[in-house]
Parts: sequence; structure tokens; C-alpha cells
Amino acid sequence: MGPTDVIDLNADLGEGVGDDAAIIGLISSANIACGFHAGTPTILRDTCAMAVDSGVRIGAQVSYPDRSGFGRRFIDVASDDLIADLLYQVGALRALAESVGGTVEYVKPHGALYNTVVHHEQQARAVVDAVRQVGLPLMCLPGSAAQRLALDVGVPVITEAFADRGYTPGGTLVPRTESGALLHDSTAIADRVVTLARTGRISAVDGSLIDAQATSVCLHGDTPGALDHARAVRRALAAADIDVRAR
Repeated sequence: MGPTDVIDLNADLGEGVGDDAAIIGLISSANIACGFHAGTPTILRDTCAMAVDSGVRIGAQVSYPDRSGFGRRFIDVASDDLIADLLYQVGALRALAESVGGTVEYVKPHGALYNTVVHHEQQARAVVDAVRQVGLPLMCLPGSAAQRLALDVGVPVITEAFADRGYTPGGTLVPRTESGALLHDSTAIADRVVTLARTGRISAVDGSLIDAQATSVCLHGDTPGALDHARAVRRALAAADIDVRAR
């Protein structure tokens, strides 16, 4: 993403944690859980309704079947099983969204699955195959195997950067088990989002600036201080005359 006066802010919602009702008024896209890592049908339907009421774009946040691990543990799953799991999740969220007048407009992998398809060719191909079958864009990390494979078969891609996650100098996310994986200072988080919008670059853990070819920026809804982070980002973007809307 080069310099711009428009940016899409997304957040992971429907997980039963955090203040979704407050955060949804600060974002333009909602990655709503599909029940495999978090959420219940009632929570997911209600979250979809909040998105519709707020004019926020709905995305299906698909995951490994790992509720006890919140979808943050790698699972070595066969391609056919992974494809079926993803089709099931998107279908369920579509039904819930449509019941409240909404539409699922993209798919984003969650947690370990998101990080796995950065490099894991087999699972990335399965994710892309599933997304192709449901006819939706895929939200993923720039430079990932998932992005490359999606573009190869004509699946539209929404590339993403992370406001509150640490980056390695190579452009990948710092694992959550390592120091620097999460940012905690709301002002610093807001400043890096403005820098990203203005320059297309984001700071890594070593202080270097790396290219972030992204069209959407994620604010995690389940991290400590998430609401404060989101409010600070919106204030900073407004002060910089940068509009927030889905792209």
C-alpha cells in the first residue's frame, strides 16, 4: 500500500472476549469468528447484526477446529479435510449474516492457520481452493504463499498489516511466544498506522522500516487495551485527514 488518504481498519470479533460493541464503531471491517476457534451461533449472529447496524463489512474468520487452543495451535490436516472445514465455517456464517440482513464479503484465516499459510504450500493451496469455491476475496499477509496461490487462480486478495503485532525485519509476524510479539503503547500503535497509511511502510522490532503492501490494517479485539488502541488509532487518523472505510 503506497501513501493514501483512505485506510481500512479491521478487527477480530465474535470471539466472546473484548468489547465488540465498542470496537465495531471504530472499524470498517469485522473478521467474525465462525465457531471453530471461538464464538457461539448466538454470539456470531449478534455480532453480524452489530456489523450491519454499524455499516461495517463482514468477513468470515476461519480456523482450525481448536476451541481449547483458541485456534493458535498448528494442526497437520489433510487438504480435503481443511477445505471442508472452511466451506462449513463460511456457510454457517453466511447463513447467520443473511438472517440479520448482512453479507459475508471476504475470508480471513485465524491464528495458527493464518501464520501457517504464509509458508506452508499444501495448506495454503487448500485455503485458496476453499475460498475460490465460495467466491470471495482472501485476506492474508503480503508476500505469503496464500497470496501467491490466490493470485495464480484469480482469487481476489485483500492484503493486511497489523497495527498491534511485532514484525521481523523479513516482514513476517513475531511469534506470540517471543518478546516483541504484541505492542502495548496506544500512541505508538496509532503513530505506526498513520506512518503506514502515509508511507506504505511499518516498523519492525529492530527499528527498521519495512514495506507493507497492505490495503487493510488489523487491530486485534482480544488483546489487553484493544479499545484504547482502536480509539487512539481513529484519533490519529482523523488528525492526519485519513478516512477509514473498507477498500
